[in-house]
Amino acid sequence: MVATAGLGITLEPLNAFEIDFRTHGGDETLPDRLSGASLLTTAKEDGTTGGQDVVAAAQSDYKRMISVLYGQGYFSPKISIRVNGQEAADISPFANIATVSDVVVDVTPGPRFLFGRTEMAPLTPETELTEDFAPKAPANLNAIESAAREGIDGWRTEGHAKARVSDQSITADHRNSELDVDITLEPGPKLRFGKLTYRGDSKVPEARVLEIADLPEGAPFSPETVSQVSARLRRTETFRSIDLREADTPNADDTLDMELTVVDNAPRRFGFGAELESRDGLSLTAFWLHRNLRNQADSLRFDAAIENLGAQSSGVNYRVGTLYTRPATLRSNVSLTLGAELKQEDEDLYFLRQLGASVGLKRIHSDRFETSLALTGFFSDVDDNFGERHFKAIGVSSTTKLDRRDNISNPTRGYYVEATAFPYAGGGDAESTLYLEGDLRAYRGFGSDNGVIAAGRLQLGSIIGPSLSETPPDLLFYSGGGGTVRGQPYQSNFVTVDGIESGGLSFLGLSGELRVKITDTISTVAFYDAGFVGESAALTSGGSWHAGAGLGVRYNTGFGPLRLDLGLPVSGGTGDGVQLYIGIGHTY
Repeated sequence: MVATAGLGITLEPLNAFEIDFRTHGGDETLPDRLSGASLLTTAKEDGTTGGQDVVAAAQSDYKRMISVLYGQGYFSPKISIRVNGQEAADISPFANIATVSDVVVDVTPGPRFLFGRTEMAPLTPETELTEDFAPKAPANLNAIESAAREGIDGWRTEGHAKARVSDQSITADHRNSELDVDITLEPGPKLRFGKLTYRGDSKVPEARVLEIADLPEGAPFSPETVSQVSARLRRTETFRSIDLREADTPNADDTLDMELTVVDNAPRRFGFGAELESRDGLSLTAFWLHRNLRNQADSLRFDAAIENLGAQSSGVNYRVGTLYTRPATLRSNVSLTLGAELKQEDEDLYFLRQLGASVGLKRIHSDRFETSLALTGFFSDVDDNFGERHFKAIGVSSTTKLDRRDNISNPTRGYYVEATAFPYAGGGDAESTLYLEGDLRAYRGFGSDNGVIAAGRLQLGSIIGPSLSETPPDLLFYSGGGGTVRGQPYQSNFVTVDGIESGGLSFLGLSGELRVKITDTISTVAFYDAGFVGESAALTSGGSWHAGAGLGVRYNTGFGPLRLDLGLPVSGGTGDGVQLYIGIGHTY
């Protein structure tokens, strides 16, 4: 028999302490709020075992939990935090506590207070305080802070930039569970804009930065003007950060200087996109952007697209274009644009090669309203059912965009309007024309969380003056595909006049979607689209309708939803079978 002996040592890992949260009363969200604000919770999750560290976290939690309770309207709470059975507040900072086995947090929030007296003065006549700050409304510190900001903002809107709270009295009536609030505002003098001091470290010269900013020195102070200055600088995309601050104190002449600091963005940026349709193949797009091209906060952008890769009928389309933009040209809110585009379109009804160019001005009236005017010309070689033709034209294109959506990439309410008018003088086989196009979109959310969203779209188009054969085919109207009527093949609806198939001189598109939220990131969509293409500029003339409907899914990525739609034809003889659409962003 052989005997063996050995010495084994097992090191047991130190376990984190146990923590027991006990809440007596209050609303159902209170335990999670208290636990979420607790440093003890963080210490346990981090595996903290040192006794002194746990005690320090427990002693800090009294103040943190009081803050949570006051914020929710509980102004007479009782809080006990026992570490190893001893109240944390009574433990000396010099106590030698090696380990902590358990912590018990016991919170009795007491009654939830209502506002009693709520007074704030003086206020401007136009100031309306939040409804949450009113007698008998649930009392909480957030409502008080919001009301104070609204009172101050009211005075700032009137030019009193240094309005502030000069005195406040907040009294808790524990007998009646009411909170009385009395706030005194000090508007201060009415101020005017002083000098704009530039402290940025940018490649853009100071004079050019100030030209774009265009702070109106001597004009009455206005928070809206301050926002407009920041917006003008931000829209150039040259600057990564923009910090526009007011001076701490006004000048003796009641002017207020401003201080501007900017940091440059990376000079180059690129991006790409893709869309897939079952019959019309894959479309790829890409762009390359050079910011601050000439150290004037200007930019140069190149765009390229390849469309209809793998399409069942039409050929492959190519497009490449460039756009130069110089902000603050003539006026601070006007940009100069120079553009050019070369494209080839190989569609069922026509083959086109075109070179176009434009020079224009774009005026930004606000972040959501802009107009543009451009001298535009193009040369086109076309081969279609009318034969081989050559078009040339020059005219003035004007576009107006008004965006009142609450969220541009994923709207739940509001509307969007875009209208274009392009009168041009024709040459070659082109006749002089007035081209009109409009796009109206509207959104309405239902439910407290906008769980159901109704979206609608109206598209209109008309070409006044020429005949079908005297109009470049890429300007004529077609219907079908992801941008007009889902469930119908791309450009499958057109007109036939004297036996010749062609795009139409007028267009009417109607679309509706019902978007239903399933989770925070996933929504389902039901849609119905219809489109009419007319033989003449008037929508009352001969033409044809078709329609499609289907279901889809949206996955919200944060920067825009991923889209998958399946559509079927509903009416019209232009298509059959299922149409698949995959892309980024809503259809409209």
